[in-house]
Amino acid sequence: MEMNYDENTLHQLEQELNVQILPGTEVMIDVGAHHFVKSSATSDRVLVPQPSEDPHDPLNWTTFWKVSTMTCATAVSFTMGFGPLALAPMFPQLIEAFDSNLTDVVQFTGVCILVLGFSNFIWVPISTSFGRRPVYIASTMICLISNIWRAKAQTYGSFMGACVLNGIGAGPGETIQPTVIADVMFLHDRGKYNTLYFAFYFGSLMVGPIVSGPMADHSGWRNFWWLNVALLGVTLIMLIFGFPETKWHRIHPEEMPDLSHAATAQRDPFLGLGTPSKQQFRLFQPNAHPFRSIAMDLWTPWKLFAFPIVEFASFVVSWSASSFLTINLTQSQAFAAPPYNFSSEKIGFFNFAILVGAMVGLFSAGPLSDWVSMRATRKNKGIREPEMRLPSMIPYVFIMMLGNFIVAFGYQHAWNWKVIVIIGFTCAGIQVAALPSIASTYAVDSYKPVSGSIFVSITVNKNVWGYGFSKFITPWIISSGYVPPIMTNMGLVTLWCLFGVLCWWKGKRFRFWSRDSKVHRM
Repeated sequence: MEMNYDENTLHQLEQELNVQILPGTEVMIDVGAHHFVKSSATSDRVLVPQPSEDPHDPLNWTTFWKVSTMTCATAVSFTMGFGPLALAPMFPQLIEAFDSNLTDVVQFTGVCILVLGFSNFIWVPISTSFGRRPVYIASTMICLISNIWRAKAQTYGSFMGACVLNGIGAGPGETIQPTVIADVMFLHDRGKYNTLYFAFYFGSLMVGPIVSGPMADHSGWRNFWWLNVALLGVTLIMLIFGFPETKWHRIHPEEMPDLSHAATAQRDPFLGLGTPSKQQFRLFQPNAHPFRSIAMDLWTPWKLFAFPIVEFASFVVSWSASSFLTINLTQSQAFAAPPYNFSSEKIGFFNFAILVGAMVGLFSAGPLSDWVSMRATRKNKGIREPEMRLPSMIPYVFIMMLGNFIVAFGYQHAWNWKVIVIIGFTCAGIQVAALPSIASTYAVDSYKPVSGSIFVSITVNKNVWGYGFSKFITPWIISSGYVPPIMTNMGLVTLWCLFGVLCWWKGKRFRFWSRDSKVHRM
C-alpha cells in the first residue's frame, strides 16, 4: 500500500481535514502533529509512498541508478515494440516472398499482438513472484531468438510461428515498465514517466515502419529482422549490467514508524544517496510462497475488470491505440494504390509524422496531467485524488477526433497526401502518447499494489480488440470504403473518453465500493 499512515492515523487525519481518505487519496502536506518525509529539506512536498531507511530501497537510489533503471526499461519497451508492427510497409514483399495475399499477411501482425497480450498472464506473475529483472532478461532472449527465426523463415507457416514466439517474448514490453516506474518513482513524478513509457513504446511502433520500408526496398526485408537482433542484443547487455531488481517490499501502514516531527526529521538519511545491493543483481529474487502469488496474479487481472476505473482505463487505452493501429494497417492499402502509387520506402517515411506527434504528446501530456493534478491538490488543501488528472484528457480527445476525421475522409476522397500525413498522422501520434498515459496513470494511482495486473487487463483488452480489428478492417474497407471503419473506431474512442466525466464526478464513489478489496493489501 502507498498510504503513509496506519488506521488510527487515518482516522485522525480524516477528522482534522474533514475529508474521507480512501485508497488512492493521498495527503500531500503535513497535518497537525503528523509529519512526513519531503522531497528535499527546503520543500513542503510530501513523498508518496514514504521511502524506507534502507539505502538499497529503489526510492532512495541516486539519480544515476534511477536513470539507468529507466533507460533499460525504456529500451526494453522500445525494442520489443519495434518489430511486431513494422510489417505494414513491407506487405508487398511478404506477399511475394510467401506467395500470399494482403488479408493473410496482415495476420502476421494480428496474431502477434493477440499472443502478446495473453503472454502477460505468464510474465506478470513471474515478475511479482521473482522480480522484474528475470522477466526482462528472459523475455529479451526469447525476442532475440524469434527475430533470428523471422529473418530465416522460408514459408508462410514458419514466419507465422516466429510471429507467435515474438508475441510470447514481447509481452513485458507492454506491462512491466509501469510497474518499474511505480517501484522507483514517487507519485508526483509518475505522470511524466508513464508518458515517457507510452511515447517510447508507441514510438517504437512508429519508428519500426519508418525503418522497415526503406530496408525492404533497398536491402531486403530479412535484414530488418537482423537489425532487430542487434538491437535486442544490446538491450540484453544493458539489462544484465544496468538494471538491478526494483521489486521491494513496502511496509504495511500498520508498520509505519512514528510520524512526530522529531522522528521524521531524522528519518531516511539515504534519500537520493542509495545504491542497489549485490542481491539486487541476482538473476531472480527468492520467494517463500511463489505458487500462491502466481495463482493470485493469474486471477487478479480478471477480477479487476469488475472495477469501473480499471475498465475505463482499459477501454480508453485500447481504442486510442486502435486509432494508431488503423493507420498502421491501412497506410500501404491507401498509399500504394492509385492515385498515390507510393513505394514502401516513402510509405514508411510517412510514419515520421506519427513519431513527431508522439513526441509532442510526450512533452505535453505528462507534465500537463501532473500540473493539473498538483494545482487541484493545492486548491483541495493538500489532498490529492486520482481523479484530479482526468481534465487533462480534454484537449487530446479533440486532437484524436480531428486526426481520425482527416485520415478517414482523406483516404476515401484521395486528398493531398500532405494533409493526411502532416495533420492526420501527427494527431494520431499526439493522442496515442497522451490519452493512454493519463487514463492508465489514473488507474495505477487508484490501485497501485496491483499495477502489473492492471496493465495485464489493459493489454489483453487492447490486443484482443486489435486482433479483431486486424481481421475485419481490410475486407470492411474493400466493401464499404475507409470512412465507416475509421469513424466507427473514432466514435468508440470518444465514447470511452466521455466516461472520464463520470469518473471525475463519481470516481471516489467507485473507489469507496472497492475500499475493502484485497487488491489494496497485495
